[in-house]
Amino acid sequence: MLPLFDSDAIPGFGGGIGCAEMLGTTRYIALVGGGKQPKFPQNKVCPEETDWQLVSDTDIIYEVQIWNDATEKITTAVEFKTPVQRVRISQTHCIVVLLNTVCIYKMSIPLEKHAEYETVNNPFGLCELGKDIVAFPGRTVGQVKLFDLNTSNVSIIPAHETPLRALAISKDGDLIATASEQGTLIRLWSFPSCTKVAELRRGVDPAAIFSLAFSPNGKALAITSDKSTLHVFDLTAAIDGAASNTDPKQHKWGVLSKIPLLPRQFSDTYSTASTKFEMGDEPVAWGSHAKSATMSAGIPGVPGGRPTKGLLGWLDDSTVVIVGAGQDARWDRFALGMEDGRTAFVGHQWKRYID
Repeated sequence: MLPLFDSDAIPGFGGGIGCAEMLGTTRYIALVGGGKQPKFPQNKVCPEETDWQLVSDTDIIYEVQIWNDATEKITTAVEFKTPVQRVRISQTHCIVVLLNTVCIYKMSIPLEKHAEYETVNNPFGLCELGKDIVAFPGRTVGQVKLFDLNTSNVSIIPAHETPLRALAISKDGDLIATASEQGTLIRLWSFPSCTKVAELRRGVDPAAIFSLAFSPNGKALAITSDKSTLHVFDLTAAIDGAASNTDPKQHKWGVLSKIPLLPRQFSDTYSTASTKFEMGDEPVAWGSHAKSATMSAGIPGVPGGRPTKGLLGWLDDSTVVIVGAGQDARWDRFALGMEDGRTAFVGHQWKRYID
């Protein structure tokens, strides 16, 4: 998902965009109106008029538009009666996330509805679209529902006891990562068995997990949180159980990690590398209440109602990119390498992408 951006950068646009999802590297982009003056009818506004006008306050329509950037025209669209939280698209499917519903469409003109499922409150629009599966919250708090796009089979993972805050699917679709709004543990689940294969500890104090992302080869997982910290975990060691056999000097708690009967925080799997990234200064209103996955307020049409922060991506198996919107819209690029025999961040570049 792209952060909230200035629609003036797209020819023919004259309003706000709250959510955008590009179809790979193609010319197609799924767009949802957002902000005070949304381009598309998040508020049922009339773009033909010189001044934005409310057309109806009794029959509000919310739209997802599939934009063709080559022809600068809308290819197809679909309407809803409740706000759109997020969109995911691939060559074969389009997933539209509402506050309490996930709609699965086959990519065609017009879009063909394939399935629809109820969910718990999902103001952050949590939904991950893999090559063959879709992951999204279930009808119970902390539950993950997996929909197989090939067979239409549904699997359920009771992932956490508190509301979900972040999801990720590996490139091969064999691993799912989950985090709750507690933000201390990230859990890894195998697919299709849906069994837990590892737990990763971000820290001991609660945090809002912004983003989870598997490396292209599936051997590492990157995590960002509102602690302004980027963590990278070695999944090979975590899944194979090698973490319990590592040299205590390589563990966060040293020899304490080998002492029996101590709380599990001393022996858990911690990140192999971590560093700070810049979130930028935001108004006080953007603060801690935005951590909750059960509350929804703020900027219309924007998932979570707040500027995107800590959005993760991998350029390759050793380069991580973090993108953030808001008052200090910027991206950071971090390079991983070996330093003193350990995995560490060895390079950093950054740039503001909005003047």
